[in-house]
Amino acid sequence: MEREKVIIIGSGPAGLTAAIYTARASLNPLVIAGSQIGGQIALTAEVENYPGFWNDEKTPTGPELVEVMQKQAEHFGARLEYDEVVEVDFSKGSPFYVKTYGKEYMADAVIVTAGASPRRLGVPGEEDFIGRGVSYCGTCDGFFFRGKDVVVVGGGDSALEEGIFLTKFANSVQVLHRREELRGGVALQKRAFDNEKISFTWNTVVEEVVGNGTVQAVKTRNVKTGEMAERPIDGVFIFIGHYPNSKFLEGRLEMDEHGYVITDELMRTSVEGVYAAGEIQDATYRQIGTSVGQGVAAAMQCERWLSTRE
Repeated sequence: MEREKVIIIGSGPAGLTAAIYTARASLNPLVIAGSQIGGQIALTAEVENYPGFWNDEKTPTGPELVEVMQKQAEHFGARLEYDEVVEVDFSKGSPFYVKTYGKEYMADAVIVTAGASPRRLGVPGEEDFIGRGVSYCGTCDGFFFRGKDVVVVGGGDSALEEGIFLTKFANSVQVLHRREELRGGVALQKRAFDNEKISFTWNTVVEEVVGNGTVQAVKTRNVKTGEMAERPIDGVFIFIGHYPNSKFLEGRLEMDEHGYVITDELMRTSVEGVYAAGEIQDATYRQIGTSVGQGVAAAMQCERWLSTRE
């Protein structure tokens, strides 16, 4: 069993920022990055709202920002392990037990930045056609729908951002939203309404995904009239929110009814020496900038707590 000073669980903006700060504090942090570094921003097509990361010639991408953060963290001494945490034990206090698929660790302090994952519709056909026309990432899969017609389900920032991105490839993008107005930011709404490839269908939900080997149509229902329709389509992109990746923390940390880890203003969890930052504990803002700030706070408090123990 390996002993670490600080283990950071997750490698999104909060985790990589915490890695930068703890590494600069000579804590030699280990980042258990998961199967893919960067969290959700690694799947984001364009990053327009992160301060200081911008140029007039080209809108930066999520992977580009992740790459810079990773290099910065590693430059100061952070180590990244591409593995996933499957079990923790915080009941005996520090040092804490952390188990991944490949190893077991004891850590003096832990910063949890495990993030969140896309929520699924839970309708017939959805699971059957994942990777064969059903997707939760336009950035990842948009290229495969060049010249085709796709549906985007949702009405928030993610749905609009990904819908706009998909117009680079798709022939048409039809946004299905269960309400009569969008929830996304005003600037994004304007860009979407101004895009001639994007159309909107209001008060509508998907009841079933239909296909034969690949997606061929979606069955929809108008939530006001109950009217059913079958819409021929080549792809379904689903952006209806996220849920925190906190299952491995059940019974280990105090969480709210939705599974978000509860923290105070100092990013402290219900266990002394365990901190949380980013979307694992933030159901309100869910932005790169706020996750970075929370990662800073968690790292600084972690370093201060460790220093008092020495």
